[in-house]
Amino acid sequence: MFRSIRWRIALPYVVLILVAMIGLALYLTALTENTHKADLRDRLEAEATLLAAQLSAPDSWQWSRERLDALVAQFAASLGARVTVIARDGVVLSDSHENPARMENHLFRPEVQRALAVGVGSNIRYSETLGYDMLYVATVARTGEQVTRVVRLALPLHEIATDIAALRRAALGATLLAAVLGVLLAVAIAERTAQPVRQLTAAAQRVAAGQLDTRLLITSQDEVGALTHAFNEMAAKLGEQMATLTNERARLASVLTHMADGVLITDPEGRVLLVNPAVSRLFEIRVEDALGRSFAQVVRYHQIIEIWRRCHDTGEEQVEAVEVGRQRLFLQVIITPLQGVEAEGYLVILQNLTQVRRLETVRRDFISNISHELRTPLASLKALVDTLRDGALEDPPAAQRFLGRVEVEVDAMTQLVQELLELSRIESGQSPLHLRPLDVAEAIVPPVERLRPQAERAGLRLEVQLPSEEVRVLADRERLQQTMTNLVHNAIKFTPPGGEITVTVQRAGDEVVIAVRDTGVGISADDLPRIFERFYKADRARVGGGTGLGLAIAKHIVQSHGGRIWAESIEGQGSTFYVSLLPAPS
Repeated sequence: MFRSIRWRIALPYVVLILVAMIGLALYLTALTENTHKADLRDRLEAEATLLAAQLSAPDSWQWSRERLDALVAQFAASLGARVTVIARDGVVLSDSHENPARMENHLFRPEVQRALAVGVGSNIRYSETLGYDMLYVATVARTGEQVTRVVRLALPLHEIATDIAALRRAALGATLLAAVLGVLLAVAIAERTAQPVRQLTAAAQRVAAGQLDTRLLITSQDEVGALTHAFNEMAAKLGEQMATLTNERARLASVLTHMADGVLITDPEGRVLLVNPAVSRLFEIRVEDALGRSFAQVVRYHQIIEIWRRCHDTGEEQVEAVEVGRQRLFLQVIITPLQGVEAEGYLVILQNLTQVRRLETVRRDFISNISHELRTPLASLKALVDTLRDGALEDPPAAQRFLGRVEVEVDAMTQLVQELLELSRIESGQSPLHLRPLDVAEAIVPPVERLRPQAERAGLRLEVQLPSEEVRVLADRERLQQTMTNLVHNAIKFTPPGGEITVTVQRAGDEVVIAVRDTGVGISADDLPRIFERFYKADRARVGGGTGLGLAIAKHIVQSHGGRIWAESIEGQGSTFYVSLLPAPS
């Protein structure tokens, strides 16, 4: 209960009201009681003085006992009080309520002693004779200058006590009523004061929960109103800052998500705090699984871990290129210490340069291969020219034979240059496709028939197996015929006499698959993944002619159609080349 500001405000008011009312009631009761007693004492003193005046008459000391008792009884009856006449030595001479003979000496009563000393005395005490509190007032009767008797009047105080009790009850009732009203008023004031605080608390909790559009209505111009206004301004500014931070974080997250480079942040102990999807792809680990794990558990390659440790030990940026994994990933690793920020750690950037390196390798291989391909015909031409210059021109039959060889070498170089130009145009998109619905037979039968005489000269059987119904694909007829020519020509070239070459077409789900199957020498498992590279020749292919560009051209033509090309082969048993194309829309 005391945790509530309402009760912390109300309770002091309630306690203050109760203490004040109780104190006031006690004070008024005591004041009233004292006033009643003082008035009663004054009245008794006046009456005692009147009786003492009668007893001060010169002949009063000669009065008989009966006359004295009659006077005492008269005064007692008129006053409603107890009247006692006491001799100078304390002996009770007459009493309105008791037999004087049985009463003890009253000389040492406080009121008697006081009266003998100063003329008037009073005292309040419990009367053993009557059994309740009495107010005693005494005064002296004189004969001349000599004190002869003491007159004492006594009244019981139970009537005053009754009046005081009634007053106390009235004061208590007033106190309780005032306390109830005070409590209600205090609670109402406390509730009115606490309500805006509770509203502010609830609004602050909503803001803490993310409801940054929370606002409060200003209902007063006091401190609470000022606090409400400040809260609204705070919530508005906080909303703006959070919106800015959210936008910046979204942009940063978008950048990190779409970055090709891997980005990873670790704390000083090497625990991973942030990774982007590129790191997940590089190391085949989910982003959720990487967070919180050690850097070594995420990257797993000792070369990268060693670079991180070197950066950790030296506190300097480390840049190094490494090749890791069975996939031979070539990575540029940049590790930078994060200093001067609240969250210290290390920024790791992993640039995947595998493709760049592969392209560089392809470029070098391309230059090497084309140099190798040109070197042989150029050397032959050089030798033939030198031979002709040295005298072969004087021998017409020999000169004709050498010129024929020159023509052959020039044709080979011309074919190489033409295929290079063709491949370059296909790769750069400068050779557009003219796609139209095409019967597959139109792309297969003409190249096969054109190469059939060559197959027969090589002692091979060449067959085409087409489905009974028409199969149509979306293709460029000339380009697809060029692809089929390359595939069938390769099959003829690498199939020994007596072998078979079969071209088939079939539907496979949402694709049309053309297969060129031969019973030739086959391709080794090591060479099979690379046969579609430019200028690549398997060892068995190097003994024959060709530039090594035919399959590369076929691959780019098929891919530009949105299709796939692949090969399956068992060395010594033959090969099968597959071309998958999209069917023409019906």
